Amino acid sequence: MNENITIKLIQDFLTEEYSDSFVDDQTSRRMWWCALEVIQKDFLLSHYQEGGVWAASPLPAINEKKYLNKFKGWLWAPKGFPDFKNEYAGYLPVKSEKYEDERAQYFNHYKILSINEEDGFEPFLMIISPTFQCVLSIAGAKDKKNLIMRSDEKSIQKVIELLNIKLMQEDQEEASKFVDSIRSLGKLQINESFVRNFWPALSIKLASLIPSFNLQSSFAADNHKSEQITEAKLLEAISHEVRTPLATIKTLISSTLKKYKMDESMRSRLIQIDNECTEQIDRFGLIFNAAELVSGQIPSAEILTSINLGEILNKLSPYWISQLDRRGISLKLDVPEGLPEVLSDSAKLELMLGGLIDKNTRGLKEGSTLILELRPAGQKLKLQLIVHKKGIQKENKEINLKQKGSDISPVLNWNPQTGSLQISQSATQKLLASLGGHVTNRRDTGLTVFFPISENR
Repeated sequence: MNENITIKLIQDFLTEEYSDSFVDDQTSRRMWWCALEVIQKDFLLSHYQEGGVWAASPLPAINEKKYLNKFKGWLWAPKGFPDFKNEYAGYLPVKSEKYEDERAQYFNHYKILSINEEDGFEPFLMIISPTFQCVLSIAGAKDKKNLIMRSDEKSIQKVIELLNIKLMQEDQEEASKFVDSIRSLGKLQINESFVRNFWPALSIKLASLIPSFNLQSSFAADNHKSEQITEAKLLEAISHEVRTPLATIKTLISSTLKKYKMDESMRSRLIQIDNECTEQIDRFGLIFNAAELVSGQIPSAEILTSINLGEILNKLSPYWISQLDRRGISLKLDVPEGLPEVLSDSAKLELMLGGLIDKNTRGLKEGSTLILELRPAGQKLKLQLIVHKKGIQKENKEINLKQKGSDISPVLNWNPQTGSLQISQSATQKLLASLGGHVTNRRDTGLTVFFPISENR
């Protein structure tokens, strides 16, 4: 085939003989995010252990670390994408070469190729495993979009063929790796359950975002719970909508810093903007996780694995130090070597730890100090956050989970005096509980979180 293969051409193939049920741009984005959630949480969770292949454009779309670690991927993305930090990656950029190497190792899970104008920028994702296959995309003119999902054998084989040709036209070595990866999966088995249940599951997911009106006043308690769940799901949608443009801004900043020469003051300002975007992405990522828990989208106790908490704290502390230093607050880390592993979820715990630091240093005066101390405590590890406020020496001041301000939902706490919007006390406790942590908040010890030690010692 001499024709130049583009992502746009593949999307055009997918739209052939497809429904003409068009939606506007905003609705299509909402459908896209919901479809990704349905695929990853309702179906892919049972089919990723054997490994597989994915291809996407212009962003990875797959955001769960466990999937990225198992699947080989090819991503067509804008220039500068390798410096775009996905909040689910579990750590953030620092200047140390050690952490740069770790970050590079994460991105080595998939090959990043340059997208061009002919490819277009409508989202595209193909996932192939021995027992699960689908192609998901959005195509169409402005405000006349169509969410496309194909999982039939003919469509899957055709998309694989077109992607292989596209890779051959751009990078023959990657094309060879792509073909070998597909062949290594063996004979593909079409997942009939997914074929039958995807659209009903997506309809339920979308319907759950619409506020419900219950006229039966005798079920007031149930209605209150329903309202809480509706609010939480609305927060999930808002969190997605907030993080998406921030991620785009970070990508553009990274590309600008690489492509253009500029004086140091301009470079410093762009880096400052990038840092602010990262902080907000992390904050809304945490709000999303809390809302997801309240709405029942994830179980209150997830499947936990053995992790090295001390290693995580050491890995993330350079970023936290830089983050707090911009506000004139110092961070001290006290983590002995040789501590046992604990049971938790590393990716979500890393985001949660950053949220705890942000939550408990908001409003502190310049010159204050935050201490993170990790110690064994029987069959648990004790993580303690202690604040030394400016002007008070040799006295550990209590960090109180209950913030000033008021809870405006099961998830959020709002302080009108400072303009601070944080996750609420109850949401913080629920999130930590889902990650294996038990919170205590005694007057003389500050905020302490206990994590169970893994039996695999």
